[in-house]
Amino acid sequence: MNLGSPDSTSVKDVRGYLNEFLMDERVIDSPYLVRSVLVKGVITPFRAPKSAEAYTTIWTKEGSPLVAITHQLKEALQKQMEEPVEVAMRYGQPSMKTAYDKLANKYPGIEEVILLPLYPHYAMSSYETAVEHAKSVHTKGKYPFSITFVPPFYNHPSYIKALAESMNPYIKNGDSHLLFSYHSIPERHIHKSDITGNHCLMSEGCCTTPSPAHKYCYRHQCFTTTQLVTELLGIPKEKYSVSFQSKLGRSEWLKPSTTLRMGQMPAEGVKDLTVVCPSFVSDCLETLEEIAIREKENFLNAGGKSFTYIPCMNTQQPWINAVIDLLRTGKNL
Repeated sequence: MNLGSPDSTSVKDVRGYLNEFLMDERVIDSPYLVRSVLVKGVITPFRAPKSAEAYTTIWTKEGSPLVAITHQLKEALQKQMEEPVEVAMRYGQPSMKTAYDKLANKYPGIEEVILLPLYPHYAMSSYETAVEHAKSVHTKGKYPFSITFVPPFYNHPSYIKALAESMNPYIKNGDSHLLFSYHSIPERHIHKSDITGNHCLMSEGCCTTPSPAHKYCYRHQCFTTTQLVTELLGIPKEKYSVSFQSKLGRSEWLKPSTTLRMGQMPAEGVKDLTVVCPSFVSDCLETLEEIAIREKENFLNAGGKSFTYIPCMNTQQPWINAVIDLLRTGKNL
């Protein structure tokens, strides 16, 4: 199960997609009426034309890169697995209902469906909403099979290994700096997900201080992925850093901002930059357009000399192997 994309680059389709996405109460966690006015009256009318234009820069003959890559991943998995594999999107098509219906109709003897949300890290606006939506559709459809969810895999050895292998060909020696750019989320989401109520973002070292809150803390999990991958690749601490991208709105989001760091790093002596986006396992608008085009331009305009974007794992064999491992064992973690 992946995030999803508009059906086309038309403003109408992008507007419909944004409305579905942003009206999700776990994405914009305001009361319904406030959210409706904000999304349909302010954000979508302004954002849809700009997003449609951005999508045109990355759209392929197969359509949305994210949707196409997810289907390609499905086909690659199906060649290596006996169990039937289907694809669902949280927003847009193919829907969760479409996937359930295919499984129920084609394979009436199925007793259990194992669902893998393609989000390595836990956040209420990504992993949590995917799971809750899948549960809701499953209950309403009264499907004959049970459903089991693979938990966030930010620290799973197979994911870390696959991510490291995808990065390794792009890791440079010498003056190159590696930036881990994760999708940002509002700080209030971090507080809401804190099951202790008094740990997350309460101290400078909260992410490295052991706590039950870390099971649902997106920020801690991003830092953990970074630590595990850099240790595996042997990258010293002074050669990498972390930032957060794709902020929406005026509230406080996780920092530092990727956009701000692009303008700051050349002045700090970072002229050769390599960027990886571990929040995403499939290339999409946020990687191909936001990072590889816009943020590259920001960095070079600020005085940077060389910018390299590391593609997502997409359908690389180590990632396919990791997905199979997650489906086989991940649910038991």
